[in-house]
Parts: sequence; structure tokens; C-alpha cells
Amino acid sequence: MTDVLDPTLSHTRGETDIPLLEQTIGDNLDATAARFPDREALVDVSQGRRWTYAALLADVDRLARALLAIGVKTGDRVGIWAPNCSEWTLVQYATAKMGAILVNINPAYRAHELHYVLGQAGISTLVAAESFKSSNYREMIDEVRHDVASLERVIYIGTDDWDSTLAEADRVSATELSGIQAALKPSDPINIQYTSGTTGFPKGATLSHRNILNNGFFVGELCRYTEADRVCIPVPFYHCFGMVMGNLACTTHGACMVIPAPGFDPTATLKAVQDEQCTSLYGVPTMFIAEWSLPSFADYDISSVRTGIMAGSPCPAPLMKQLIASGIEEMTICYGMTETSPVSTQNRTDDTFEQKTGTVGRVHPHLEIKIVDPGTGETVRRGQAGEFLTKGYSVMLGYWEQPDKTAEAIEDGWMHTGDLGVMHDDGYVEITGRIKDMVIRGGENVYPREIEEFLYTHPDILDAQVIGVPDSKYGEELCAWVRMREGAEPLTAEALREFCTGQLAHYKIPRYVEVVDEFPMTVTGKIRKVEMRELTAKRLGLV
Repeated sequence: MTDVLDPTLSHTRGETDIPLLEQTIGDNLDATAARFPDREALVDVSQGRRWTYAALLADVDRLARALLAIGVKTGDRVGIWAPNCSEWTLVQYATAKMGAILVNINPAYRAHELHYVLGQAGISTLVAAESFKSSNYREMIDEVRHDVASLERVIYIGTDDWDSTLAEADRVSATELSGIQAALKPSDPINIQYTSGTTGFPKGATLSHRNILNNGFFVGELCRYTEADRVCIPVPFYHCFGMVMGNLACTTHGACMVIPAPGFDPTATLKAVQDEQCTSLYGVPTMFIAEWSLPSFADYDISSVRTGIMAGSPCPAPLMKQLIASGIEEMTICYGMTETSPVSTQNRTDDTFEQKTGTVGRVHPHLEIKIVDPGTGETVRRGQAGEFLTKGYSVMLGYWEQPDKTAEAIEDGWMHTGDLGVMHDDGYVEITGRIKDMVIRGGENVYPREIEEFLYTHPDILDAQVIGVPDSKYGEELCAWVRMREGAEPLTAEALREFCTGQLAHYKIPRYVEVVDEFPMTVTGKIRKVEMRELTAKRLGLV
């Protein structure tokens, strides 16, 4: 039963009927493979490859032994910079087996961001694709690697590097790997995921086995997964959505992970659902909209889909109606953040239509949530808006080597999300806005301060402020307000985009530019971004 404290206050705890998994990720994978050795575990559609749990475990162990053989040690940071592929999954579990800390690197990063993450995390080994879409990873790595003292080796997926690394596995015995694995603890850090910071560069949310193994497990429990489920995962592995809610939800239940394509492709996703008889489908709302609006949508048989997860932004009611009409009656909505592994609330499969479209569900098992007055910190009454806070096993260990930032985010065990929410009388939560100036563009969280810091490096820009403005396709687009240096020519949007290209991820590059003499400010000198958004939307005809 859910432990409700005072039913008039916005403070609840999740049910605890099912105990937490007090295992490491490696031990849990061993247990699942022992229970379901012959069941299919992983399908990489674009590579035409598939693994049973027995085969997956063998390949994971082989890669873990290979990493040990080439000098990777427990606690070392291993970066992975690649789109979704089977090798990504193998690296995820192999590093967990031997205790290296996996550092996820966004495939959209450019050289500027890559250089920062390699150095800040102290990455010694980088596993990377050679390229993806318009990104030449090898070229960018060559550009920055000589400036990163920690980086000892780069292993390129699909090349002789990968094969020669695997060939080293025989130098480390299975017994040696087992001994290293047995010495690991659930509380050990095992994953670093970078979240864009409000004060410059991204911060590395450091997550333990206990954090992400349990979050993946309970996400799967609330989707009612069993070993019979097959989950289509078109969301990125570099984010918790793919590697935790996707991969770990599957491997804790003996379900099958299906990778439809390296990057999101609506046609490839629907084809994978049909051909692989997927029972669950993931995505942010824009992904589902893209799939359901395909002219050829009716040509695909998706009748096998029972459930799934929509996250990233609220589910529009018309979209949920379309999913239900297609037979997907058990779709769930999740809310969370990287720092909380990520999910704090989730709809149950049998929730009402209104609960699935008007809320982000209720508290997850073994977690505690409350809505507080941002000024006083006092818990507000049900129905009143305030900041959403969460507490429990899912809260990160901290930001990697940034104890000051950790202390700002976590207070007495409570993670401050910066989001505004309302808890209804039934305990379901509605997210109503965000305290910080975060922009959500196409499901990607963008923090203006990081972009502003980069724009300051432009020789002609004196000052810059970045805001989000309404956009029919992406929800929000970025607009940069800039003040030019004396005598400089006004900057065009095209010129600014050219300056950013190759240095910032594509979704962080402003679409619009407003050249101004001054910014609207309060009497105390604070920038009034709310006013800037309103003025920009009117000037551009976006309202």
C-alpha cells in the first residue's frame, strides 16, 4: 500500500511491497541469464544481429575481460560516444561487470563539448563510432585528444580496434573477472550522465548500480513486463530513457531489447515493431506523432503492442486517443530527471485517460515526493503549485567532482528538480512549468547559460541572453538576444549559426537572433527573460 502521510498535504511515499534489488548490474544480468538462457535478449535490427541471454552474457563477459586485459581498472572512466547499436549495450553491461564507470556522451556533441566531458570526467578509454549522420567522430576526437591528459586509448566500433580489443580477452580468466565482480557493491558509482548546467558547462550526474538497476526494474514492473515482452527502444541509449528505462527494464525481467535503428526513424521503428512483434514501444510525444502521421502508417501491423512509455513532455490528449485506437491501451507516462535515475512518477497501465493525459502519474515504489513553496520550503496543500522534490534510492550520488553543485541540488536527501507541479487529491502530479529558464526543444533539455557562455567567445558580441520561444514543430526554439561591441556589424541569424556549427550540438544552436542595445531588466538589475520571451514571440509572429 502507498504510505500517505497527511492526505491534505502534497507529500506521499511509494509502495514497498516489492523489495529493492540489492545487487550489482552484473550480478543481476547473471541471474537473468541463468533463468532465461535461451530467450532472446537483444536484437539489433539494422545490423541484422540477435542474441539469446546466454549469448549476451558470454559476449558481455568477453568484453569485460578484454577491457581488463588492456588496462582498464575498476573505477576508471570509460566514455562511449555512439548512436544506438548493440555494441553500446555490450559496453554498458561489460563496464558494469568489471566496475568501470561508463560515461555517456551525447552523439550530437561537437568538439567543444567533447573536449570538456573527456577532461572533466577524466576519461581514460573512449569507445566511439567513427561517424554518425553529419558527425565525423574520428575527426573531432583527433582535434581534441592531445589536450586531454587522461585519455589513453580510443576504440572505434566496427573497426580493427574493436576486434583487436576483444582478442585480448583470453589474457584474463573468467575466474579473475568473477573475483573483481564479486568485490563490487550496489552503492558503487557505475555511470556518469551529463546534464546541461545553468551556470556554464554540463554537470556529470553520478549514478550507482543501486540507482539505475532499481529504477529500470520498477519502470518494468509498472509496465507489467515479463520474459515474454519485447521492447522497441528508438530513444537514445546515451540518456536514461534508453539505457535505464529501456535496457535495464528489459534485463531485470528477461525481456528482449529491440534496437530499430541507430537514430530515430519513424518508418524503421514501425517496421521493427511489426517484424519483431514488439509488445512495448518507447518515445517522446514528437516521436509518436511522427510515427502515427506517416502516410504509410496503416501498412504496418502494430497489434502486438500492449504498453510502452511516453516521456520528455506531456502527452497531448489527441495523441493518446490515437494510441488507444491502435490498441495500445496500457501506455504509461513517466516523469523524472537524470539526477534521479531518472523516473520519480509514472502512470499505471490501468490508469484513466484523464490521468494519462493530464498528469505524469504518481510516486514510484520506494520513493518519496513532495511539492513545496519555493520561497519557504514548506510543503503546500494538495492542489497548490510549488517545486517538485523527490527523495529515495534513485537520487544520484552527486555531480562528478562538483560537491558545491551537489549541495545546491540535494538538501537533506531531497532532490530539487526546479520544476513546478501540483499534486492532486488522488496523489497524481501535474507538471505546470519550470522554475529555471530551461528550454525543452524536441524533447532535449537546453540550458541557456551554457549557450550564452559560448556566445561570449564571439569577438563581436558584448553580451548575450538566450531564451525559448514557441515553435509548432519542436515545442520551443532558441532565440539569442545579443549586444554588439562598439563598431561591430549587426549579427544575422545565419552568421550566428555558422559560428556555432561544429562547436555546439545542433539542438543548442539558436534559430533566431535579436540584436539589441539593452536587455529588459528589473530595478535590481536582473534580466527579465519572461519579458524577452513575450517581446520576441510578438515580433516573430509566434503568438
